[in-house]
Amino acid sequence: MPLPNSLDPATRPRPVGVGRRWAMLVASTLGQSSAAVMMHGAAFLIPTLHDREGLSLAQAGVVAAMPTIGVMLTLVAWGAVADHRGERLAMLAGLGGATVAGAVGALGGGLVWLSVALLLGGAFAAATNSASGRVVVGWFPPERRGLAMGIRQMGQPVGVGIAAVAVAVTAEQYGVHAALWVPTIATGLSFLVVALVVLDPPRPERTAVHGANPYRADRFLARVHGVSVLLVVPQFVVWTFALVWLVQDRGWSAAAAGTLVGLAQVGGALGRIAAGQLSDVVASRMRPLRWVAVAAGVTMLVLGVTAGVGWWVAVPLMVLATVLTVADNGLAFTAVAERAGPFWSGRALGVQNTAQFLTSSLVPPLGGLAVTHGGYAATFGVAALFPAVAIALVPVRRERALS
Repeated sequence: MPLPNSLDPATRPRPVGVGRRWAMLVASTLGQSSAAVMMHGAAFLIPTLHDREGLSLAQAGVVAAMPTIGVMLTLVAWGAVADHRGERLAMLAGLGGATVAGAVGALGGGLVWLSVALLLGGAFAAATNSASGRVVVGWFPPERRGLAMGIRQMGQPVGVGIAAVAVAVTAEQYGVHAALWVPTIATGLSFLVVALVVLDPPRPERTAVHGANPYRADRFLARVHGVSVLLVVPQFVVWTFALVWLVQDRGWSAAAAGTLVGLAQVGGALGRIAAGQLSDVVASRMRPLRWVAVAAGVTMLVLGVTAGVGWWVAVPLMVLATVLTVADNGLAFTAVAERAGPFWSGRALGVQNTAQFLTSSLVPPLGGLAVTHGGYAATFGVAALFPAVAIALVPVRRERALS
């Protein structure tokens, strides 16, 4: 007997009204936001792991990287689940599993237990990355997808903002295990919303055109993947070390630093919406992507210089860098989904995010070593090199008309 909302033609849902479409966008954004708390919240355990548990910055970075390693190992598999069994099933399985993993980790144990729980939490939370994006692309028309995906992509910085405040403060006051209740509660609530609202979007019948492997057609997808990998480096340098930089180098309290980082993430969320709307207006995902790469590279370079000389402007530049370094994600994500098509976008988005998370999992430990031996300013400055390389790689000339 087929599952409800499965890909069986007899149960595939008919087009829905505008209100239900936007309700599913909200549910997808909530799912992505709660998954982001699970996947990225561990970065805000670093001050407590360093100060209270006695770990070096590099060792704490390894613990913080556990969720992203779990994400990296499962993204393509979750994409295949969404391709073959539907987006709703993938989201529910992922959010449910993440909730269980988070609860197990919150109940206690040593650092190994904590690391395993974070690894499993990230592995299950990864389901939302492809599935929630496919819900948006499947239900919204091309001229509204940039805006809609920008809204959905704001879930990630909002989730990181929640983690910056709630996880950091909870860990400081009650310990690292208690802090895991923050992502656990978030994913549990999102599970309920998704179960009530989300339907699998309709798909065309599989044909030689719709079912063809998009990677064999040209190098567009490969180049977008490469650009996203390069741009994720400054993003995660800022995400991972902004809070600890404010605390250790600028003398801020964890609560004050977490609040500022959280507000910066809200700015990042709004920046993603603006970038998506801009891509709809100019009918291009790649041109705005190149503009973002230029702005991110310049900002990271200036941040490194001003942080090195101790100028006060380094703090607002950190906020600006937080906004700019996340603005590319929705553009690239939408472009990959559109080019790959309904029968390959799950796996293509899985490849996209696997490459990003593989890179991002290396940033905390390698960044910790860079900070230890070169300082925060030098680390920020080096991160500016990656957007500079990405500028030339953006495949503007290979982009097709939006459809």
